[in-house]
Amino acid sequence: MSERAAPPGGPALIQALVNTVDLESGADALDTADGRAPFGLTGDDVPAARELRESLRAALLAHAGHPPHRPVTPLGDLLARAPLVVTVDPADGSAALAPLDGAPLLSRVAAAVAEAVTAGTWERLKACEAATCHWAYYDRSPAGRGRWCSMQVCGARAKMRRYRAKEPR
Repeated sequence: MSERAAPPGGPALIQALVNTVDLESGADALDTADGRAPFGLTGDDVPAARELRESLRAALLAHAGHPPHRPVTPLGDLLARAPLVVTVDPADGSAALAPLDGAPLLSRVAAAVAEAVTAGTWERLKACEAATCHWAYYDRSPAGRGRWCSMQVCGARAKMRRYRAKEPR
């Protein structure tokens, strides 16, 4: 839905995962092998990936000041199951968190969240306030108070609804 650029670094993975479902149409990219491929998922991984996706969406809605869209497993509970390890580059001594098990999505997301927290970008990753959207976007606004994934679509719809509600009949 969004015309916004992807967030920097690890949060791009989070944004991509949250945006695998179009809430308005119900189309879910995780239903197809092509949609699962970027995340290294098999058909058996889909239920856990959906649980993670919706917990992430609830956290991103909270970043935008909105309640969860539905009851979900708290994101912290899911991420507590993700084995991570601190890696140190022998060449320059730089350190980073990395998935212990290499590829599983949960560990990659946990590492991405940790990277975003460390970089100060975690709370800029938000979910659109439009109830039929909740698309993940990276808020690049100077004040960090963006509300919609797209001003041309969700923002325009919300503003038009407010305008019509004020019109005398």
